[in-house]
Amino acid sequence: MLFSFPDQRRRRLNPVRGAFAGALIVLTLLLTACGGNAATPAASGGTTPAATTSKPSIAAPTDLITAGTLTVGSDTTYPPQEFIDTTTGKATGFDVDLITAIAEKMGLKANVVTANFDTIIDSLSNKRYDVVISALTINADRQKKVDFVPYFSAGESLLVQKSNPKGIKTVDDLCGLDVGVQTGTVEETDLGTANTNCTKAGKAKINVTSLKDQTAVVQLLATSRVVATYQDSPVTDYYLKQSPGQFEVGGSVVNAAQEGIAVRKGDTSMLTAVQSAFSALKADGTYHTLIQKWGLTNEEITVVDQNLGVA
Repeated sequence: MLFSFPDQRRRRLNPVRGAFAGALIVLTLLLTACGGNAATPAASGGTTPAATTSKPSIAAPTDLITAGTLTVGSDTTYPPQEFIDTTTGKATGFDVDLITAIAEKMGLKANVVTANFDTIIDSLSNKRYDVVISALTINADRQKKVDFVPYFSAGESLLVQKSNPKGIKTVDDLCGLDVGVQTGTVEETDLGTANTNCTKAGKAKINVTSLKDQTAVVQLLATSRVVATYQDSPVTDYYLKQSPGQFEVGGSVVNAAQEGIAVRKGDTSMLTAVQSAFSALKADGTYHTLIQKWGLTNEEITVVDQNLGVA
């Protein structure tokens, strides 16, 4: 299957359009999940539909950018966690549903604003958003810049062509091969480390193509311009479902880690409110319901380490 894109921005911000009539049915499925463009008003923001109808039970933060609204930064091209619904032009996905429910617990509306993933933390620090939810893996470097409320667990996995013609099982098998990855992700950093290992072993370096749009990265694989892509495991699973018979997983899931909702460093009012709202959603079953809705049972967390929020 070939994915095609308009000549606008790449990385998590572009609509997906079908290229061939013969692939229309499969592409129709993809169109419902991977569209959106930051150049259009619909994709750059807007109040998201309510994920729940729960009554407010948590005190709202005192330092909101806009009164009555939780302004949320998210790179909305990373299905199934955040992407643009091409029918409504609004953000959807597990992360979007969750942050909408969190906002409701505070008596707020969630306004999800499409952002660039590689600058999203800096934009949060510069007060463009109240919080960020965007499949952000919690790691030491990011914890120096923001505080986190853990809400999800995901690993990393390789997506390859069906039948895995190159026999790729781990990143160590990528030396000398063409590989696609999304800019600014943990996987991009890991491929840099793998490249160093290739050089030390006297092997050819990995030819890494980094793009800003995850769907554009997968397009590289669909059109045989790379032999593998590297991304979070839920994303790999999503594209396997969207393109049955075309791709498969190369090896097993590795480097499982928690993802977190990011809050500005030192913003204790926001951190406390988000932590309390998330805990309430876990207690009343909303979190589990959303996990099941999006088919992410392997990524559900049962225990939250609140110390990560203030690391």
